[in-house]
Amino acid sequence: MTFKYHTVLVTGAAGFIGFHLAKRLLEQGCRVVGLDNLNDYYDVGYKTGRLDQLSSYSDFNFVKGDLADREAMARLFEATAFDVAVNMAAQAGVRYSLINPHAYVSSNLVGFVNLLECCRHSRVGHLVFASSSSVYGANTRMPFSVHDNVDHPVSLYAASKKANELMAHTYSHLYGLHCTGLRFFTVYGPWGRPDMALFLFTKAILENRPIKVFNHGKMQRDFTYIDDIVEGVVRVMGRLPQPNPQWNGEHPDPGTSYAPYRIYNIGNNAPVALNDFIAAIEKALGKTAKKEYLDLQPGDVPATAADVDDLMVDVGFRPDTPIEIGIERFVSWYRAYHRL
Repeated sequence: MTFKYHTVLVTGAAGFIGFHLAKRLLEQGCRVVGLDNLNDYYDVGYKTGRLDQLSSYSDFNFVKGDLADREAMARLFEATAFDVAVNMAAQAGVRYSLINPHAYVSSNLVGFVNLLECCRHSRVGHLVFASSSSVYGANTRMPFSVHDNVDHPVSLYAASKKANELMAHTYSHLYGLHCTGLRFFTVYGPWGRPDMALFLFTKAILENRPIKVFNHGKMQRDFTYIDDIVEGVVRVMGRLPQPNPQWNGEHPDPGTSYAPYRIYNIGNNAPVALNDFIAAIEKALGKTAKKEYLDLQPGDVPATAADVDDLMVDVGFRPDTPIEIGIERFVSWYRAYHRL
């Protein structure tokens, strides 16, 4: 069902994906309220730099706040009637969840239930929320399908994202809240997070430092360019999830429901070997990397690959930006941002 929207809440608006999404929505004439707590998980300068760009739009309003602050969230929803809420706020990072698990509980669990409650009481038309390819955990059948069971996460981050999907389904079932969850696959591009591999590798290579190549380079990732992610999100925002009339409790389909709830993968559908990814960075930089080969890290999985057939069927979109083009665009941004 087509859904028209004008006023949108984007949580995590100072983050990598939230920033790009908010910018796209503003460019297409939406009114955007951006929420972010500006935490210091990574250099806040990148977040304020993104906000500076968004603030040039007259229809953008930034609210500094935390999803976990129930009273502040209630005030936000009392002040503005949102057609759509898009949750891009989360404590990110697989490995950090081994160090600081409580940050994930506060943001990804407490914060998410606060958002669900606000959407329910404010009668928000559509809640779209970021999940992650990490939920596939110990699954090995490729490509990963939303119709496969995902009950074996291998990090607390992944478990928190799986919990978001379950919580959203509950609200969809109980209150008829239209909910769509999006499992993102290794997003990269300009303004990317400095804790991600592309950023770390680029910085290290330019500084003549060795890069850490985990699992001895025997990794595959479905690297997905940021513009493809945003295109997928925008298309999904305009399509209300409908109950699946074929859903059967005897053989429950994890990706759909009898309730107005849906899960999609958004990935490039073309896994790239880590060594090929590094080669593309070397080519874009015109410089060879020094490599330090290490074992697979706890919480990591050796490979990811997205089945995006459902996304193609329902919204007519399949991510397809080649890794070489995406990396060239990132490197151009990186050089300009750091005045190299």
